Amino acid sequence: MKFVRFTMFFLAITWIYLPVNAQNMFEGWEYLFQPKKNYVVYSTSETITIDGKADETSWGKVEWTDLFTDIEGSNKKTPEYSTKVKMLWDKRHFYILAELTEPHIWAYYKKHDKIVYHENDFEVFLDPDRNTHEYFEFEINAQNTLFDLFMTKPYRDGGIPLISWDARGFQSAVFVHGTLNQPNDTDKCWVLEMAIPFYDLRLGVHPPTPADGTYWNINFSRVQWQTDVTEGKYVRRTNKTSGQILPENNWVWSPVGIINMHFPERWGLVQFTEMEAGKGTTPFVFPAEEKYRDYLWLLYYKQSEYKKAYKKYAATLDKLSLPKNPGQNTRLSMNAGKMQFFAGLKTPEGWTLTINHEGKIQITKSAEQ
Repeated sequence: MKFVRFTMFFLAITWIYLPVNAQNMFEGWEYLFQPKKNYVVYSTSETITIDGKADETSWGKVEWTDLFTDIEGSNKKTPEYSTKVKMLWDKRHFYILAELTEPHIWAYYKKHDKIVYHENDFEVFLDPDRNTHEYFEFEINAQNTLFDLFMTKPYRDGGIPLISWDARGFQSAVFVHGTLNQPNDTDKCWVLEMAIPFYDLRLGVHPPTPADGTYWNINFSRVQWQTDVTEGKYVRRTNKTSGQILPENNWVWSPVGIINMHFPERWGLVQFTEMEAGKGTTPFVFPAEEKYRDYLWLLYYKQSEYKKAYKKYAATLDKLSLPKNPGQNTRLSMNAGKMQFFAGLKTPEGWTLTINHEGKIQITKSAEQ
C-alpha cells in the first residue's frame, strides 16, 4: 500500500536533451563501466549427456570464453588458477561447460541448498529479460552439490533470496581430474557440465526460450579460498592474529568492478544463434541500446549516492553532475522526490528506456523496430 500515492512524491516531468555518447560523464565511475565480455551461443541438435566428460562433438566445435579475471577487473592480480567456460543450447536446455584448474580439489558439502560458496565453488547468474530483477543463481561445488536460488531483485535494492525455489529439471555432473579431498597428491582440474531447462526459468506461463538474436545478461563466478590442511582435511585459512577466516578470491568471466556479483547490469552478454555449432560463424553484435542503458545506469548510481548524502533523490540533472545538451535528439524525463525516482529516456531510434529507484530497467521499442 505504501506505493499507492506514488505520484505525490514527484515533481512535474521535465524533458531534457542529453548527449548519451559523451565520454567525460563517466569520469570517476569507470570501474563500473568496464567492457563487458560477450559470447555467441550456438545451437546443437546432438544429445548432450551430462557427465562432466564433454565428449560430444558439439563441445569440440565451440570456443572457450576468455579466462576469468578478478571481479574488480584486470587492474587487480591475475587469478592463480585458470577458469573458462563453453556454452550451447537447444530448444529445451541451456548447456554450460566449465573447466577449473586446481592442484588441490576439495568439497565436503553434500546436502542440496547448503551454502556451497563457503567452499570452493562455481556459480552461474542468469537474467534472461535483462531488467536486473527476477534473476537466477546456481552454485555448485566439486561434490556436485547444488545451491540454487531466485532473486526478486539485487540486495542493494531490497532483494530477497528465495532459497526455497528449486530448478527441478536441472542436471549437472562433475568429473575430477585428480582425487577429491586428498591433500597428499596434486590434482589437475575439475570439469563441471550442466543443463538448465528453460522451463525452470519461467516467471509466468511461458519459459524464456531464446530465439535467433536473443540476448541474455549472464555471468560466471569462481569462489576460491585459501586453505590449510588440518588432520587430513582442508580448512579455510584464518588470520593468525584475529582468528578470522581470510577473504575468498572472486574470479569472474566479466568483471563487475566491485566485490559484489549482484549487479546484473554489469554482467556479460550472450547472444543466441540458431546456427548449429561447427556449421558457420555468427558475429557478436552489441545491442544498439547499450549506450542508452549505460546512461541510465550512471543516473541510477549517482541518484543512489545523492540519496545517501542528502536523504532524498536529486530533482535535476545538474545536482548529479550529468550533462545537458540541447543539440541532441535524445530526451530524458525525470521525476524525483524524497523516497523514489523514475527516469525515462526517448531515443531517436524510437525506443523508450526507463529506470527507477529500485534499479529496474525496461525498454520499449516502436512497432517499426
